Amino acid sequence: QLQASGGGLVQAGGSLRLSCAASARTFRGYVMGWLRQAPGKEREFVAAINWSTGMKYYADSVKGRSTIDKDNAKNTVYVQIGRLKPEDTAVYYCASTRSLRDPRNSDSSIYEYWGQGTLVTVSS
Repeated sequence: QLQASGGGLVQAGGSLRLSCAASARTFRGYVMGWLRQAPGKEREFVAAINWSTGMKYYADSVKGRSTIDKDNAKNTVYVQIGRLKPEDTAVYYCASTRSLRDPRNSDSSIYEYWGQGTLVTVSS
């Protein structure tokens, strides 16, 4: 199971660090992803990290102001997004997949396990 946390209300220009804790499972061989869904919009990819290789992927919308990382000992994946904008407002989900497809070009159907989502609201 995946447990996402760290959302909240942030002013534009600020930053947030979201956490995704995995329980009772090793994610070796999985890609851990963060996706988001804004009101009235489709779920979209944000960032992902290959648990085994450490390879990282970022959506163009957050590239350069976002960092994804993992803590093997804590079985936790983090994503930090800086220079937040009102358009970053969304429910953020963490998810995992064994798919080898590039997560930047894949829809959310590739993910097998999902966290419950954490709301990020960016005020202008």
